[in-house]
Amino acid sequence: MSSKNSNEELMQARWGGRRFLNDRLDWNLLRTYLAIGQEGSISRAAARLFITQSAVSQSLKRLEEQLECALISRKGPRFDLTEAGEEILRIAEEMYGNVSRIGSAIEGPQDDVVGKVRLLSISRVQSTVYDDFLANFHLNHPRVELEIEVMRSSDILSSLMQKTATVGVGLCRIAQPKLEQRCLIRQRYAFFCGKRHRFFGVRGLDLAELQGENFVSFTSDQIGGNLSPLTVFRDQQGFTGKIVASSSNFEEIRRLVIAGFGIGCLPEHLLDVDLYNGMLWRLPPRDGVSDVDIHLLWNREQKMTHAETVFLESFQHAIAVAEQSVDQKADQED
Repeated sequence: MSSKNSNEELMQARWGGRRFLNDRLDWNLLRTYLAIGQEGSISRAAARLFITQSAVSQSLKRLEEQLECALISRKGPRFDLTEAGEEILRIAEEMYGNVSRIGSAIEGPQDDVVGKVRLLSISRVQSTVYDDFLANFHLNHPRVELEIEVMRSSDILSSLMQKTATVGVGLCRIAQPKLEQRCLIRQRYAFFCGKRHRFFGVRGLDLAELQGENFVSFTSDQIGGNLSPLTVFRDQQGFTGKIVASSSNFEEIRRLVIAGFGIGCLPEHLLDVDLYNGMLWRLPPRDGVSDVDIHLLWNREQKMTHAETVFLESFQHAIAVAEQSVDQKADQED
């Protein structure tokens, strides 16, 4: 057999293999893999697609078998995409975009996402991920009406359990039955005093010198409450001061601390202007007291409208992209 004939047979075999792959490749497997790659996690992909982790793992295995190559490289609980996996993810993203454009082409503007989303939130959520998500969502879905109501975290949890809102943004220290949660931002709390307090402007203070000071406290700052790590810290350090004022509202706690009622434990990233203007003074410990997470929250059993589903999935995707960016930056620094 001549070399020319051999090359022609090899090309025909490869062409036949490609045609066979085109006929048998399951788009649903690519859609699941797209979620895995974008979320960077099997569990988060499962939550996004509303299926079990086992189903996601099985879909990944079937796709690797059909493509006859590994798409991820496992490293304990974490994994990285292989070179082939990176390329397949890029192709899947392009395919998803093309499929989305097909819908727009055949159905026209009347198929835009329309509806109302009710979001419950605690006050003073400072997050560029949150802000950018809202801006992009409105740009992509201008006909969705968004209603945001500010309330306490405990009320947010109660409302979501009763299915009276789409999603919530708040504190949830203890996992609640039926509620899903995803960390949006981590807040570092630290001790501060106001300009009328005797410790204002005093440098070199020791933590022990705060033990007898009176406190201004959040009403949820109690054992079992959403801010109870702050109570645990005070108890562990032997603080004996009384709680002389309290509120569920950040602005009122800030007002009372500035007024000199006592020292307060507040999220440090919200107080830069007050520190600069000489209204508040940072107290020890230098590294702060505790980290408290603000979560995106929703009821997994709630039947959502199309607009609500798109809002929730888009919000989760925005958080996942931000997390992936942080992980990549950390890996580069290592």
